[in-house]
Amino acid sequence: MNVTETVKYVGVNDRDIDLFEGQYVVENGMAYNSYAVIDEKIAIIDSVDRNFGDEWLCNIEKALEGKTPDYLIVQHMEPDHSANITTFANKYPSAKIVANAKSFAMMKNFFGSDFADRQVVVGENGVLSLGTRELKFITAPMVHWPEVMFTYDATEKILFSADAFGKFGATDVDEDWACEARRYYFGIVGKYGAQVQAVLKKLASCKIEKICPLHGPVLADNLDYYINLYNTWSSYGVESDGVAIAYTSVYGHTKEAVELLANELNKKGVKVALSDLARCDMAEAVEDAFRYGKIVLATTTYNADIFPFMREFITHLTERNFQNRTVAFIENGSWAPMATKVMKSMLEKSKNLTYVSTEIKILSALSNENKQQIELLAQELCN
Repeated sequence: MNVTETVKYVGVNDRDIDLFEGQYVVENGMAYNSYAVIDEKIAIIDSVDRNFGDEWLCNIEKALEGKTPDYLIVQHMEPDHSANITTFANKYPSAKIVANAKSFAMMKNFFGSDFADRQVVVGENGVLSLGTRELKFITAPMVHWPEVMFTYDATEKILFSADAFGKFGATDVDEDWACEARRYYFGIVGKYGAQVQAVLKKLASCKIEKICPLHGPVLADNLDYYINLYNTWSSYGVESDGVAIAYTSVYGHTKEAVELLANELNKKGVKVALSDLARCDMAEAVEDAFRYGKIVLATTTYNADIFPFMREFITHLTERNFQNRTVAFIENGSWAPMATKVMKSMLEKSKNLTYVSTEIKILSALSNENKQQIELLAQELCN
């Protein structure tokens, strides 16, 4: 696949993987992207997962048509992108390794060698000349590892963006970009919104016509759409109007309550994303919590605490800097309900949360009073 006449795609698709990073369901596989920039000299940008080294080297050979690469640029040391550095180094003994100091330190940890005799150390605004074009390096620390850097080709106005602007799924899958990119972002990068904001400011001075991430498709049309989404996500803004409802239910009474609430909201024309935390993909529920501006947390008191799936869910939110949202609570308890108290305590360090005034306390099963409260809560969420 050609990105342009002089930039070739040499990455691979992983169809065997079921869980990315050991936790994210990837029904449509995963792409590990790599690129060949061909000029008077040739640079390969990043390698691929360890299981695809032979396929990757074959793709490089086909793209270069007998030519030999001069450089391997390492933007990110996570093993799905760095595992074949040694494989490349052995295949092309004259090629230099281009990376920043932090990456070379990590190479020593991963491979027992930092390739001292082949290093080209670059930093912020460092430049690598390939002949008629120069590649500029932009550091992007904690997006989402400390050594990450982007590569900008001013000649063809291409941003090689490491893991930023990536998504779950193989490159040949026909699916909505935003859904899987959002789930990827909040699952993996979401904690580092401030760092993403910082690198977006650096990129503001670059004219970009294509974005080449390390996961997912090359982005070439309507780039403002993707950049604006990244700005919204990284500033913890509200992307879509609607209400996310996340719940756990043991015997069905809490489920009955949230379904009644969802029905009331739907009747008022409100979009609702309903997640049963014991059964859904947790990453999807986290995605919805950050997508919408309002969220309802509904759970049972359990062992004088809250149900484990709800505790896990709120932990996922808080460790990703959950903020700037309106929050409502529904609790259930047969003799000593305290779920709302526990949930609020877990959220107490989250910034700019507004709690609705209607709190619903179910004593075992829904009462008529509870049903009236649900109607009030629906109205308050609409306001």
